[in-house]
Amino acid sequence: MSYEMNFGKEYNEKLPSLGDTITKVIQFFGGKHIYGVGGDFAANIIAALDADIDICPSSNEMHAGFSACAQAEIDGMGFCLTTYMVGSLPCTSAAALAVTEGLPVVFISGAPAESEVNQLAIHHTIHPNGSWKAEYDNALEAFSALGMRVERLQGQRLAGHPNLAGQRFYQIVAEAYKNKQPVFIEIPRDQVFAKTQPIQLPSSVDNICCGSNVLGGSELVVANIVTKLKQAQKPLLYIGDRLKHNTYLKQLIIDFANKFTIPYATTWFAKGLFDEYAPLCLGAYNGVFTQTVGRDYIEQEVDYVIDVATSIFSQDCNIAFATGTHKIETFENKTLLKGGSLLEKDLIEIFEKLLNSDIAVFAFEPPTEELALVPTSEEIDFNNLAATLNELQADEQNPFVYLPEVGNSYFTSYSLKIRQSALGRAWLTNPWYGAMGTALPYARVVAQRIKEQSIADVNKQERAVVIIGDGGFHFQLNELIHFLKDKTDVTIIYMRNNIFHLGKSGNGKIYHCNDNDFDVHHIISAYQGQSKTCTTVGDFKECFTYFSQMSGISLIEILAEPVEEKQCHELKLLNLYIKSKNGQADALMKWQELTQVI
Repeated sequence: MSYEMNFGKEYNEKLPSLGDTITKVIQFFGGKHIYGVGGDFAANIIAALDADIDICPSSNEMHAGFSACAQAEIDGMGFCLTTYMVGSLPCTSAAALAVTEGLPVVFISGAPAESEVNQLAIHHTIHPNGSWKAEYDNALEAFSALGMRVERLQGQRLAGHPNLAGQRFYQIVAEAYKNKQPVFIEIPRDQVFAKTQPIQLPSSVDNICCGSNVLGGSELVVANIVTKLKQAQKPLLYIGDRLKHNTYLKQLIIDFANKFTIPYATTWFAKGLFDEYAPLCLGAYNGVFTQTVGRDYIEQEVDYVIDVATSIFSQDCNIAFATGTHKIETFENKTLLKGGSLLEKDLIEIFEKLLNSDIAVFAFEPPTEELALVPTSEEIDFNNLAATLNELQADEQNPFVYLPEVGNSYFTSYSLKIRQSALGRAWLTNPWYGAMGTALPYARVVAQRIKEQSIADVNKQERAVVIIGDGGFHFQLNELIHFLKDKTDVTIIYMRNNIFHLGKSGNGKIYHCNDNDFDVHHIISAYQGQSKTCTTVGDFKECFTYFSQMSGISLIEILAEPVEEKQCHELKLLNLYIKSKNGQADALMKWQELTQVI
């Protein structure tokens, strides 16, 4: 029986292909770009999407996944496309990152046609030569093992009735969006151009939840907060990273803070969400590791805390590595608003009510802050890099969008003072270390968005700034080709010490990631970029300012010394704490003096 005989000619003519529906669903969730690597099983998907979605090639599948993670951080959703098995399995590192960081990334993979799934091995399958049968679900099982929702779409199951693959694609993508978690979808290549049941998309992404029900009792919660605010003199909003994908809630909280002059600070993981130059912003707080002027105010003067959208579970590095120095963690006069509803609808309802509550305006005076000036003759290294960049950012109104790689660069970045970016984030990294090697794939997406933004508004001239060690740089530098192809701009601060320094526990050759004879400048020139080695703070500032005005790839090489006195403050403290926990007497005494622990 044909569709026409079953439902009529007019209905049959209006049936979309699965590829059409996939395109519309991706666009519905704001997807203008999809990152990936081509392949035989993905060829039909590429053909179906290519006219309406910018398919951005990546240097490899893992980097495509990392770029999709960055896309989720900035755009709210990320999309990655690969071929079957050999293409999708390398994305598991990026998928692990997305699971860890709570990123709504849709990993799409081509798959064999339904007619090809039988007892014969296909060249992409994992198939030992002694196996009795072919396994077709290895990728599905691998992504499922990470705790992800996985599915292979199905074709027609009843003659005369179109398949439901388009509806299933929408439902799975919507689940990623609502739950802020990645999903993995395999699409059989023979189904891409097959007709599918038409779907009616909601009017907007705000309407994808079933019903409008949120947690009950919001009036009582608001009344309790208002009562506590009336009793407080110096309240504080403490904001976590669950806010990073909810622009509306973020704006509500800022409006609430501004209306009643209530200062706010973020967790370490939420750094970069707000303009740290704003009068009410006290920066990122993390106990003894905090370098902002807001630390004293938080620990000595605050008398009431509204804790918003932080993790339900205690996280070691987000609460000062469980050192016991995180005052907000143990603060008694506190209201916890963790958020339990889809899309944080419960928190939205609470802050909408708080904005219209009878609350007196507080008399908050921002702590006095003096910009630390680093002598220009001083050698540039991890210990003064953040202070030097803060001097440069203070003189530049256009934000630097920082992308530190995991390692020493990551810890150094917590002392950076962040301006508000039009991208919504001015500090993007991988704080849970869910995967290594993300800085350049992240920077690629940031640079693309900055370029789009500057085309739309010539007054917006932000700059992507990567801070990376030579270890991290070497295993992701092939992504540089895409800055050249995209004609986008980036400044790379290349901290060279020729070893994997963070976590180094010996002198074995496994820690030596570089060679003294390596010349990074030849690499950068091959990508039509410019580079320079800087040794002093003065040289660095002059070079950074000059490169910030230039197009393309710019790299500043800093010959970092892997010695304690050249480490950043945060890492020195962490190493001291670890030594004290290991029972080293001198370290234990220094730690007790520092934290006043008896």
